[in-house]
Amino acid sequence: MKYMIMMFGTQKDFDMLAGRPGDGPTWSAEDVGALHAFMTKWNDDLVKSGEFVDAQGLTPPVHARRVQLKDGVPVVTDGPYAETQEVLAGYTIVECESFDRATEIAARLADTPHPQGAILQNEWYVDVRPIVDSIDDLDA
Repeated sequence: MKYMIMMFGTQKDFDMLAGRPGDGPTWSAEDVGALHAFMTKWNDDLVKSGEFVDAQGLTPPVHARRVQLKDGVPVVTDGPYAETQEVLAGYTIVECESFDRATEIAARLADTPHPQGAILQNEWYVDVRPIVDSIDDLDA
């Protein structure tokens, strides 16, 4: 079965990663290099195990648009959204034997390197969700 591992972030996170000053630590070139090396190894390990399907990072929320209905009419809002609002920052799709295995793969992301103070232990999370192949898989 396929599973999507979804990683979240805020505009503030993207700004810190880009080295823009803010109220949190910025990422140095070494910090960014360590992150890229970690993610490359994580993806390469999934390719070697045969569990990798796809992975993509997304642009910062400043480049996003939200379309929502208001009084039955589509309304478009340009990003960025409120700084505290989290958005999908990227995803990885794996194909593996079980939900538990997909969760085990996702849990390895807890070791992602970051500058001291950039991530508080209770703020980090990823979501893991099965991907449906057909309407029959929608058994809410």
